[in-house]
Amino acid sequence: MNNTNDWDNWKDALGKAVDLGENIGLSNSSINNIAEKVGGFLANHVEPTNDEEKLLKELWDVGNQHDKHVLAKLVVKMTKK
Repeated sequence: MNNTNDWDNWKDALGKAVDLGENIGLSNSSINNIAEKVGGFLANHVEPTNDEEKLLKELWDVGNQHDKHVLAKLVVKMTKK
């Protein structure tokens, strides 16, 4: 599988998780907060496997708390169908 497929699969999986959260009644704010916590966990514990993940990690690492909140919100928004 190439990196584009990996990235598309990752976005699809995240989009399904966002849809599930919405279907069980989580607010956008709650979903974004969860995404921010997951982003922090991934940045601290998971090695990026493609260029897109490396870019997200670099952005996460240089960002302040506000930047991380915005980045998480943008990733959620990017995965919505």
